[in-house]
Amino acid sequence: MDWIAPQRLRIDGDALVANWRALARMSGRAVCGAAVKANGYGLGAPEVASRLVAAGCRDLFVATWGEAQALGDVGPARVSVLHGVRDEDAPLIGLPGVRPVLNTVEQVRRWRDRGGGACDVMVDTGMNRLGLSVDDVASGALDGLEIDTLMSHLACADEDHPLNARQQAAFAGLAGTTAARRLSLANSAGIALGEPYAFDLTRPGLALYGGIPRAELADVIRPVVAIEAQVLQHRTVRPGETVGYNATWTATRDTEVAIINLGYADGYRRAFSDRGTARGPHGETLPVIGRVSMDLIALDVTLAPMLAPGDWVAIDYAPAAASAASGISQYELLTGLGGRFQRYYA
Repeated sequence: MDWIAPQRLRIDGDALVANWRALARMSGRAVCGAAVKANGYGLGAPEVASRLVAAGCRDLFVATWGEAQALGDVGPARVSVLHGVRDEDAPLIGLPGVRPVLNTVEQVRRWRDRGGGACDVMVDTGMNRLGLSVDDVASGALDGLEIDTLMSHLACADEDHPLNARQQAAFAGLAGTTAARRLSLANSAGIALGEPYAFDLTRPGLALYGGIPRAELADVIRPVVAIEAQVLQHRTVRPGETVGYNATWTATRDTEVAIINLGYADGYRRAFSDRGTARGPHGETLPVIGRVSMDLIALDVTLAPMLAPGDWVAIDYAPAAASAASGISQYELLTGLGGRFQRYYA
């Protein structure tokens, strides 16, 4: 008999695909890819990739060569490694369908020294993170390279910030200056900024997985992941008694409390202490009370007193709402989902 973990992620594969298709429509004439780095934003990169490729996605993005290797066979899709290529990556260079995104003049030299081949290139247009400079491109640093996609990355796409337009203009100015087959700038939030940001290829990440980086996506994106965890113990806490570490919550009445198999080691952050909520069997709101600890949380289940050890509760974890409640970014909430969860695809 297969062992069942006391915490699980229910992942809606249909919603994942529907989100990709919605973002593809919003991308207009541009092709829509998918960022599947960080283990598919915590949901399981091979499973995410297989569903998106079956739906028609042909461009996948990971951070490292190790992530590319972990994807396995992605059929007709191509995989771009966003962090480029190091000397230490030599054993994995040559993985079928995988190419680096070169970020520095040194990486360009390293790639040439290895014989070159198809690659992508990142150009910095104002984020000052990864990428060659516009001056590097103008000086001919990329001459002779077999470039599939020239890309840049928006720093403030989730805000109405003047840097967005400056980056778009700087990137548009690179059209035709290299042998690149395609140009790519927009992430999830960049897609919502409109057609001028789409260029030839968009690279959504967060919104694929149910995150809402801009209000324009709120009615477009469907939730993808749900956390469920088992009740470990049910107890009654009397007035004046406290719950959890440092006694931060005190009962003012007889309170039915369920102790749940979930904690910050699973990615359910301490920031949800006295702020998070769960759902009872009939949709009752069950507040998190006291400190979130490493492996456990406590819920006030007075509205659902029949919850017993072994029962499952659904934890409220829609990325945008959970971010607002905890102050933790949607990206961190998704990518921080831990290895103890069993992941089930519907």
